Amino acid sequence: MHSELIIMPIFFGVIFGIIYLFFSTRNKERMALIEKGVGAEIFNKGKQSNSPGWKVFVLNFALLLTGIGVGIFVGGTMHEIYGLDAEIAFPGSIFTFAGLALVLGFYLTKKLDKE
Repeated sequence: MHSELIIMPIFFGVIFGIIYLFFSTRNKERMALIEKGVGAEIFNKGKQSNSPGWKVFVLNFALLLTGIGVGIFVGGTMHEIYGLDAEIAFPGSIFTFAGLALVLGFYLTKKLDKE
């Protein structure tokens, strides 16, 4: 009957519980390091990057939009030339080319970080 009245509080409770557990565990770990005299810099060791975040965002966003555009073009071509259903051609090609664009963005970001 009114299952949404039960599901929604459970859903938000689970989200709250995960966030609370994450932050409380992180706080306990850092307090234990402070008690032992070790700095908390070890948590930030792998997060340093040479390239600014806005460059990485713009690169990945531009490649994503380009991939979506190419996917729409290829989907339209497959629909018109090969007679494939539009419900199959468009989403399949859009997701495929958007994913390929994001993979390309990952490799270009790695290359950007090396420089």
